[in-house]
Amino acid sequence: MASEIPDLHAELRPGSGKGAARQARREGFVPGIVYGGGIDPLPVQLKFNYLLKWLKQGRFLSTLFNLKIEGQDEMRVICRSIQKHVVKDVPIHVDFMRLRRASQINLFIPVRFINEEESPGLKRGGVLTVVRGEVDLIVNAGDIPSEIIADVAGLDVGDVVTIEDIELPEGTRPRIADRNFVIANISAPSGLRSADDEDQEAGDIEESEAEDSKPDSETEDE
Repeated sequence: MASEIPDLHAELRPGSGKGAARQARREGFVPGIVYGGGIDPLPVQLKFNYLLKWLKQGRFLSTLFNLKIEGQDEMRVICRSIQKHVVKDVPIHVDFMRLRRASQINLFIPVRFINEEESPGLKRGGVLTVVRGEVDLIVNAGDIPSEIIADVAGLDVGDVVTIEDIELPEGTRPRIADRNFVIANISAPSGLRSADDEDQEAGDIEESEAEDSKPDSETEDE
């Protein structure tokens, strides 16, 4: 299932160059440029507060957008650069790259865990410890999954879910391709860990006492 690609609204920026960019900022816009896709660069501008709202949501640089500009065909873009004011730390320029549907990009895709009620480890009181709630994947721009599924059915305490355990959609692969990294694990509850520690300690004491109770070996008469 492909994720819904959000719309990002912008306007054509009249003119280009530093003078036009400064004018856009005076009027409450953040100037930007759209490049790539075998088409000439397109100067754009976004309302400052509108862009700031998007930035506060996070992952702006890894989100695919449908860029909508009045009088222009809708474009699929991803932000590749945000220039910020050195003192105020606010955006003063943005660069967008056009993408074709067949283009591949890396995005963070959330993980959803299923069949927790069928995990023996969780039934015993184990805890599902999520190591990566999102995974950095290479995906097709035209078919972005909204999530990937991690099945924990049959997992016991101490078992792990790795990226190789997850069936990825066709055309999707991990950005880190040479390592079978951990997504989550089933860890023992604190009560169970304490009981195991006590059992181990008791076993150690019994073993030590048994060693101490052994008679010394008799020495041979000369």
